[in-house]
Formats: sequence, C-alpha cells, structure tokens
Amino acid sequence: MTRYVALLRGINVNGITIAMSDLADTFRELGFTDVKTVLASGNVIFSIDSPLVDTPLINKVDAAALKARIEAALTARFEYEAWIVLVDAESLDRIVRSYPFDADRDGWHPYVMFSSDPGHLSELAGHAKELDATDERIELGHGVLYWEVRKAVGIKSAFSKKSAKLKYRDTTTTRNLHTLHKLLEVTPG
Repeated sequence: MTRYVALLRGINVNGITIAMSDLADTFRELGFTDVKTVLASGNVIFSIDSPLVDTPLINKVDAAALKARIEAALTARFEYEAWIVLVDAESLDRIVRSYPFDADRDGWHPYVMFSSDPGHLSELAGHAKELDATDERIELGHGVLYWEVRKAVGIKSAFSKKSAKLKYRDTTTTRNLHTLHKLLEVTPG
C-alpha cells in the first residue's frame, strides 16, 4: 500500500467549484482507498494497492500514467481542464522537513511550489537574484521551489507576478507550508 497526495490547481476559484465529497468520490471510483481531502483547495490523499515506486520517489513512467488517469477522471466528472501534481507521502514529508527558511517567521508566508515540469521550477529559480530579500526569497529544492514572502507584499510581489505567467499555469501549484503540515498529519507514516 502506497500513499500519495494529489495537488489540484485552480479549483474553488474562478468559477470552478468542486465539493470535497464529490472529489473524494471520484478518487474512490478510480479504485483508490483511504481517500481524504484536506481543506477546500484541492488536496487529496489516497492509497493504492500496487505500489508505483521503485525508489522512495515515484517511478516517473508509472506516475505519468497515474497522473493522466486522475486528470482524465476529474475532467470528465467536473467538466474543466484538470491537472494535478502527484507526490508520494514519503517525498512530501522530506520536502516539508527541508524547508530552508524560518517557517514561523512573524509577518511572512512560507510556501512550496510544486511542478509537473522541473524545467519550469529551474527557470523560476533563476529569478532569485532579482528579488528584494526584504520582501521575499526563493530557493530551489529537490523537485520543488521554496518561497517565503512578507504578508504585506503577498501576491503583489515580484516573484508572484513572475510565477503567475500563463506558461506556468498548467504545470505549477503552490501550497502554504502549514497546509502541507496538515496533509502530513492525516497521512500515516
């Protein structure tokens, strides 16, 4: 039994409304077990009986097939162009523990950006030297991009504007580190 987290992008915003119970039902209909949703922003934890791992990281070929299967089911059921980033629970734990900044820094948001295209993360990480460190910082991690930003700046930050470009929309999704902690709390192991 292997646990995964599917991070959906763009639901319950911009007119795409999905009830978490319906989302969970979709994953169950795909044959997954121990399905749980966390918050209403598109975080689904689930198990599959046949592990898709040959290392602690997901086997890329099998992960691509699993990702495509889930996206197709979501698109069919909810009538929107769905896409997800898929992370195994063990990797998510490592990602959270590796957060390089002070996650409890007063007045700051701690974020982790995930992507189904590692090249996009590298490209975005290339903007690190352009950022004003008094407002925000980014650092490339293993398969993610870590970001901290002052709450007062938020979505008006230089990095937020760069990462919001259309070319990144279908491949990246960002989660607050506190949300990721909640995901790990309901993910055994």
